[in-house]
Amino acid sequence: MKRLALLLTLSIICCVAAFTQEEDKREKWRALIPEFDGTVRAKYEYQPQMKASRFQVRNARFSINGKVHPIAGYKLEIDLSDQGRIRMLDAYARLTPIEGGSFTIGQMRVPFTIDAHRSPHLQYFANRSFIAKQVGDVRDVGFTLEYKFKDFPLILQGGVFNGFDDITADGQKRWTHKANYSFKAQVFPVECFNITLSTQKIAPLNNNIFMHDIGSYVNIAGLHLEAEYLYKHYTHGKFKDVHSVNAFANYDIPLKRVFHKISILARYDMMTDHWDGVTVNEETGAAVMTDSQRHRATGGVTLSLAKPFKADIRVNYEKYFYEDGALINESEQDKLVFEIMLRF
Repeated sequence: MKRLALLLTLSIICCVAAFTQEEDKREKWRALIPEFDGTVRAKYEYQPQMKASRFQVRNARFSINGKVHPIAGYKLEIDLSDQGRIRMLDAYARLTPIEGGSFTIGQMRVPFTIDAHRSPHLQYFANRSFIAKQVGDVRDVGFTLEYKFKDFPLILQGGVFNGFDDITADGQKRWTHKANYSFKAQVFPVECFNITLSTQKIAPLNNNIFMHDIGSYVNIAGLHLEAEYLYKHYTHGKFKDVHSVNAFANYDIPLKRVFHKISILARYDMMTDHWDGVTVNEETGAAVMTDSQRHRATGGVTLSLAKPFKADIRVNYEKYFYEDGALINESEQDKLVFEIMLRF
């Protein structure tokens, strides 16, 4: 009987060990299964000054990310309708050899600013701020290093990039003799409070452009307050310095039926005369202003459906203010915006 009990015990131990090994293998393979994400943003806009309207698929993004090894991962993201164009957004490989530290190489969002670094499904308003859309370009090809301190509320990111105006395959064939960089530091003095400092240098058409940004946000009892200032400098007096501000408030009110919450939003943003660093006079080569100075006030309401997927219904009204004689793009005027954003 003792021998039989011993054999039975050993058999159980072997079975448990085998099962554990199989479960470990399953967990290992599960960790390597790619994750698929997508974002669809469709909108309707009406301009009272022009008495005109339009429908638009602003984004139809699809991404895949995952790991091929516990310390080696990747991400691929494409937008099938970036205002009607197909555009490659992210394509990078990432190594995380130490806890909190990573190395990324490829095409990616440049670590710069707060608002310009947000993905479409994380934006608070239907249309991006001037900092995110015109003044601060945030996607390039290069490499970054990131480190999240374990015992101190600090995240450091920095990298070197091509710094060109063209991130297509043809643009990536160009050689550069200049160091184009970006650096970003995020500090969290307390859990709900953030301070972000960042700086960037790019060189489209070999024109050195330096950008410096400071921003902060706080989350208190459903209220999100955020403010950001960006300064853009062109060397050799190629164009006058640019100043841009983005400040907004978002207040979430929980709901119990149909919608998860309703958000009340208000924003003020502005920018001085701006040059994209690329558009020049064909005869003289002088910089040509691409965006006139403007101020904008935006008010809005967002209805958010509950999980498992994220779905927002956004209604915004934007009021623009220009100086006399300003060159006004037809898309940069007062408008009512109705948008549905789905994230899956």
